[in-house]
Amino acid sequence: MGSNNNICHVIPLMSWLLLLLLLSLNVARGSSDTLDRDSLDSFIHDYAIKNMTRRYTGKLYDIPLPAKFSGMEGSIVRFRSGHFWRKGANFSFFNIPPSVLPWPFVKRFDIIYENLGNLSSKYYDVPNYTFVTPVIGFLAYDATRSKENYGMIELNIMENHILVHFPQISFPQDNNDKNVTMTCVRFVTNGTIEFSNVTMNKTCISRGQGHFAIAIPSLKPEDEKKGGKWKWWAIGFGVGIVGLILLIMMGIFICKCVRLKKRENMERRTEKSEALDTVWVGNSRMPSASGIRTQPVLENSYVP
Repeated sequence: MGSNNNICHVIPLMSWLLLLLLLSLNVARGSSDTLDRDSLDSFIHDYAIKNMTRRYTGKLYDIPLPAKFSGMEGSIVRFRSGHFWRKGANFSFFNIPPSVLPWPFVKRFDIIYENLGNLSSKYYDVPNYTFVTPVIGFLAYDATRSKENYGMIELNIMENHILVHFPQISFPQDNNDKNVTMTCVRFVTNGTIEFSNVTMNKTCISRGQGHFAIAIPSLKPEDEKKGGKWKWWAIGFGVGIVGLILLIMMGIFICKCVRLKKRENMERRTEKSEALDTVWVGNSRMPSASGIRTQPVLENSYVP
């Protein structure tokens, strides 16, 4: 009796398991890119702080990243907020004008510069667009906290925009049209994407920090997406197979549970009715009725 209940309890558990499996596919697809970007920014910042032996304000220090980030560049510079307000900063590929303050306000802060190089498309992507520059970016962090508790801050721009200069622009081999419209792309720290026009000297302007690139419309967006689509088709196929197996198993368990419930109901009805004796006939147990209560009486007692 206990085993019957256990089997029936397995069905809701398997239903929840199937639901969680299907939901996890969508969640993983939507959040994996953002998690990779955030973890990369956090790693570069922590790595820069640990390897920053000298901490003179206003001096740019290159970060020797590990071998697995070959092709990527990083650097760090520390500022005093008062000097930054008066002078601004012109380091790496970014020109930050004066009249800029950190928000929330801190006395000192660090700016991490990143150039993702040939790894740009691994962490960033814009549907129907192709990058013609590497993704570069800068992020500001509070430098007044403890070494284990640095926090990202924003830059409050009062007047002029930030200018973003790109080290190089290279068009794809299948696109020789130099008159194609180029677009500035900004990846904001909150996960949104902003588009703007490229200036005459192939520079982008911005009102805040983040990661930046120049992109052009893709000639064959369907072909470019084949690789990514194939990956998700493979994952979806695998999840579908697992889901189908779970559905079949659920169907088997449901049928078995229904039969067990019917048997339990029959046993309950039997217990409530008049009990019958049973006898064994071979390997089967058969019900047996008791003897006839009244003996038959002959109507005519004449015996020849």
